[in-house]
Amino acid sequence: MSVEEHKAEAPNEVRCKIITVSDTRTEENDKSGKLIQEYLKEAGHVVTDSAIVPDDQEAIRAAIKSGLADKSIDAVLLNGGTGIADRDVTIETVKELLEKELVGFGEIFRMLSYTDDIGSAAILSRAIAGTSQHTAVFAMPGSSGAVKLAMGRLIQPELAHVVREIRKDQNK
Repeated sequence: MSVEEHKAEAPNEVRCKIITVSDTRTEENDKSGKLIQEYLKEAGHVVTDSAIVPDDQEAIRAAIKSGLADKSIDAVLLNGGTGIADRDVTIETVKELLEKELVGFGEIFRMLSYTDDIGSAAILSRAIAGTSQHTAVFAMPGSSGAVKLAMGRLIQPELAHVVREIRKDQNK
């Protein structure tokens, strides 16, 4: 079956949870969380839940697990906490919850960051995606430029296809 045929079988609507990881963001100034929501709505997807949590592994883990436990949620999208400072623990937290990693997401994100956006500073960039409990999980940096790149070039074009692939054998 071709990629086009797979995409034709993908759901028209993906139900998502957005998690912003930050010690400083609030609902009023969460620009990247709002940007993710705009990209999802533009593609016909629905945001069923959102949260802003501090740069703390327990808080991040609890927010992700809440999304994974809600069987109406198809995808959990995180932004922030992906850098290399001591407080940046999003990647480590997500990684421990993944059953399968989509390594191409991080690889292509860094390649696009290098060629289209930030040049050699891309070596500092961490992004990860994978699956957990029949749910897609994406974690991207919290800058608006990184969110635009991840959502516009990678997540939005493939999200429904990813969900289709995760769920296709679920009832067997």
